[in-house]
Amino acid sequence: MQSKKKRQLVEETILSSYESMYRIAFTYVKNQEDALDIVQDSACRAMQYAASVKKEKYVQTWLFRIVINCAMDFLNRQKKEISMDNPEYYIHESSWDSYEDMDLKRALDKLNSKERTIVLLRFFEDKKLEEIAEVLRLKTNTVKSILYRSIQKLEIEMTKGEKLS
Repeated sequence: MQSKKKRQLVEETILSSYESMYRIAFTYVKNQEDALDIVQDSACRAMQYAASVKKEKYVQTWLFRIVINCAMDFLNRQKKEISMDNPEYYIHESSWDSYEDMDLKRALDKLNSKERTIVLLRFFEDKKLEEIAEVLRLKTNTVKSILYRSIQKLEIEMTKGEKLS
């Protein structure tokens, strides 16, 4: 693949995956402005290194890995404590507009960032386990185990809310 074609492919992937990139970044930083900064940094890095793309079918996976790396870099630079009670965590209202979704968001808050990322990629971005494993640089069976445990945790949290009602 030629360098010009790679740049165009990366650019198209950034444009088509913008919301997914935002959700991944937001999973880590829980702040809208920081997540948008991370998406912008990720897009710049992706364009800068577009020539390094090896296979066309893995461009989105490669891009998501860049977003995760940028988010981790940001957290390391900021060395700030992430508040789980931060009201900005609640993503776009159009994406999360019912009471059930509010309960799900609260339950997702109980997961650690790796668990949230796996759940987000699997159920909100409809990624295959193999793709998630590649993005997170984990074995597929590890992703399966984490996903299974995360679902169990979510079920427990969601049923707690039902028992209180």
